[in-house]
Amino acid sequence: MSNMPKVVVAMSGGVDSSVAAALLVEQGYSVTGMMLRLWSEDGCEDANRCCTPDAMAQARKMAGQLGIPFYVIDAKQTFRQTVVQAFLDGYTAGVTPNPCITCNRQVRWGLLWERAKALGAEYMATGHYARLERAEDGQVSLLRALDKHKDQSYVLSGLSREQLAHSMFPLGGYTKPEVRELAHRFNLSAAERPDSQDLCFLAGQDYRDFLRRHAPETHRPGLIRSVQGEVLGEHQGLANYTIGQRKGLGVTASRPLYVIQKKAVTNELIVGYEEDLGSRCFMAGPMNWIAAKPLLEPMELQVKIRYKAPLAEAVLFPPEQEGEPARVETRHLLRDITPGQLAVFYQDERVLGSGLILST
Repeated sequence: MSNMPKVVVAMSGGVDSSVAAALLVEQGYSVTGMMLRLWSEDGCEDANRCCTPDAMAQARKMAGQLGIPFYVIDAKQTFRQTVVQAFLDGYTAGVTPNPCITCNRQVRWGLLWERAKALGAEYMATGHYARLERAEDGQVSLLRALDKHKDQSYVLSGLSREQLAHSMFPLGGYTKPEVRELAHRFNLSAAERPDSQDLCFLAGQDYRDFLRRHAPETHRPGLIRSVQGEVLGEHQGLANYTIGQRKGLGVTASRPLYVIQKKAVTNELIVGYEEDLGSRCFMAGPMNWIAAKPLLEPMELQVKIRYKAPLAEAVLFPPEQEGEPARVETRHLLRDITPGQLAVFYQDERVLGSGLILST
């Protein structure tokens, strides 16, 4: 019987979670594999990349190769009520949600972690590319991955300090090519499985088709106005447009027009010229502050406003009262600040916290 801590690994059948499990087994941990069975539309179960029958069979095979127990957890109802509903509610409200943030916080580190604890697990590990730094006083810091092209600290920034304290990210110190090499060394058949890109519950569909079926109000036509208030045409539902979009607006002008704002209350799409795009200031909240140092005064840092966005120099001003949004001022104009996306705050490698972008 191993005296090492018990770790549950969230497995998907892919190369990253399989190698994460293999590394922990090699290091002597008592490892158990778990996989979430997530919600899919009727008839699309075989296309949900997170939990297709093939992915489940692959994950079970990986666990068998590693000699670890393996369980499948039914998370359909929780996933539908939290992740999918937040996706629908976000687009209905005229914002652009990030379902992966919600899934990590409420499903993986919610339901799955509760099941892991019931098995006696002290930690939960995933195949995310991020690092954790544990101080002698017990404080845990979230750091960017060594492989900056694969860094996933952005989607983990919504986790609480307590959730991070019980987490492990074995791949944070490796590059993706090194992980594939490790998979070959461990003789894992997942070594060459392709990376997944799209939102799992869309099952390869266009998100707008999904919204038409489950939130038809997101495709209610409305007015297209210029930033000066002039009516220029009619849009086909705010969900069809993104901030900064230029093509497919359905209106003509002497110069290219861009989406500047989506007004859900009046169901209006606001468009303007390139010089109307962007801002150097926005509000974000509620704040999930995970750094040891509290946010008590304006702080110079870097901010990332989308998963693939570059880091931007900024100053973060603390909320005037607890629970209120914080003000962010960037050094340079950012063109595509999008309400509903997460603003994640960094100091060099360290994640300080995050907040939902509310308005510009």
